[in-house]
Amino acid sequence: MSSMPWGRQWAGPGRPASVVTVAAVAGAAAVAALGLPLDRPGIGWLLTALAAVAAVAVADTTRVTRGPKPLVVRSRPRLGAEQIAWAAATVALFAVGTFRSAGWLFTLCVLVAGLTTALALAGGRSMRSIFVACTLPFFAALRAVPWLARGLSRPGEEKLGNSRVRIVATAVVSAVLLVAFGALLASADERFAHALERLVPDLGVDTVFRWIFVGGFAAMGVGGAAFLRAAPPDMSKLDRTQGRKVHRWEWAVPLGLLTFLFAAFVAVQAVTLFRGDFGVQEYADEARSGFWQLSWVVGLTLLVLAGAARWAPRENPADRLLIRVILGTLTALTLVIAATAIQRITLYTAEYGLTRLRLLVLCCELWFVFVLLLVLVAGRRIRAAWLPRVAIAAGVSALLGLAVANPDAMIAERNVQQHGNRPIDLSYLGDLSPDAVPALTRSGDLTPEQLRCVLGRLNTGPISQPDDWRSWNLGREQARLLIAARGNPTFDCTP
Repeated sequence: MSSMPWGRQWAGPGRPASVVTVAAVAGAAAVAALGLPLDRPGIGWLLTALAAVAAVAVADTTRVTRGPKPLVVRSRPRLGAEQIAWAAATVALFAVGTFRSAGWLFTLCVLVAGLTTALALAGGRSMRSIFVACTLPFFAALRAVPWLARGLSRPGEEKLGNSRVRIVATAVVSAVLLVAFGALLASADERFAHALERLVPDLGVDTVFRWIFVGGFAAMGVGGAAFLRAAPPDMSKLDRTQGRKVHRWEWAVPLGLLTFLFAAFVAVQAVTLFRGDFGVQEYADEARSGFWQLSWVVGLTLLVLAGAARWAPRENPADRLLIRVILGTLTALTLVIAATAIQRITLYTAEYGLTRLRLLVLCCELWFVFVLLLVLVAGRRIRAAWLPRVAIAAGVSALLGLAVANPDAMIAERNVQQHGNRPIDLSYLGDLSPDAVPALTRSGDLTPEQLRCVLGRLNTGPISQPDDWRSWNLGREQARLLIAARGNPTFDCTP
C-alpha cells in the first residue's frame, strides 16, 4: 500500500465493503442514472445529492461481521459537527437547481459543492491539507472499485451465492409485475397513462446509454465517498506550520517595499478623490480599464500574505512584532485598494448597467474584503488555523445568499430603470434566465410592447421545452405561468 498515493497515511479500509455498503452505493447510482437531468437545473440534482448522502451515511454505519478477523483494527472515524455542516452545505448547493433556473449560477454551485464535499469527507485545516482534500475524491473513486468488488466476492460468507440468485429473481419478478399491470392500468385510464408516460422515460438507445454512463460515474463517485468515510487519510502532518522558515529580512524587505508601493498608490488615489476634477462618465471609463488590475492585485496579495504567514519566523518577540507591523500595514492598504475597486465597479455599473459578470466580480471583491478583515483579526495572535475554513464557509454562504437573492431578477430590476440617456437593452434582458420573469412582469418601467418583446424572447428558450419530474424547476414553472397570463408570446423582436 505504500506505493499508492499517500502510502502509509492512507492505507484504506482494513476489510472489503459490506453488502449493505455495496447495495447503498448501487442504489445511489440508480437514483442518479434515473433522475439526474444533465441539460438543465432541476429537482433531480437534489434527489441525487440526498441519495448520495444517505448512501455514504449507511455505508459508514455498517460493519462487517463475517469473514476472517482483520490483523489490524482501526477505530471508525466519528462524524463531527463541522463535517455535518459541510455536508449540509453540499446539499443546499445542489438544492439551488430546484429553485433557480439560471444555468451559470447552478454551475457555480456545483463547482463549489465539489469543495464542500471534499471537506466533509476528508477534512483539512490548513490551505495545504484543504488543497489535498480536493484531490482525494478522484483517487478514492479509483480505489473504491476493487474495494466494492471484493465486497461482492468476499470469501467465507455462507449462502452468499444463493442470496444473489434470490436478489436477481426478486428483481425480475418485480419488473414483470410492474410492466404487466402498469400496461393494463394505463390502457384503462387515459389520465393515468399520461402520468405514467411523464414518469417513465422513452427506453431508447440514447436513454440506456445515458443510464449506463451516468450510473457508472455516480457509482464511482459515491463509492469513493464511502471509501473516504470508511478510512479517511491522516493529514495532520499537512496542518503543521512548523516547517522551514526564512530569515526575517528575506521576507521583510520585499514585503516592506511592496507596502511602500501600495502606500504610494493609495496616496495618489486620495489626491484624485479630494481634487474631484473629473466627470462621472470619465471616471466610469477609467474604472473599467483599471478594475481588473486592482482585482488581481487584491487576489495576489492574499497569496503573498499566506506565503508570509507560512515562512516568516515567529519564535522571538522581534519577529512577531515585524509580522504584525508589515503584514498588518500591507493588509490595511490592500483593504483600501479593494475599496477602490469596489467603488470603480459600482460607478461603472451605475453608468452602464448591471450584468452577471459585474455582479459576480463585485461579490468576489466583497469576499476579498472579508478575508482581509479576517487576516487583520488573525494578526493579533499570529496563528489562525481557523482562517481558511472560515473564509471558505463565508464564500459558500455568500453564494447561497446570492442564489436566495435571485441574481437574474436583480439584474432585470436594475437594468429596466432609466439612467440618463442609456436605452434599455431588451436583447440582454431576453437572454436572462426564466428567474428574471417575475421581476420583469412586476416592473412598471417597461412599456407593454417592450415587455411582450422580452417575454417572447424568453419564451423561445428553456421555458418552451417541457420539464419532466426530473428537471422540474420552480423558477421555470413560475415563468411559464406568468408568460401564459400575458398571452404566451413566442416571438423574438430584438435584433
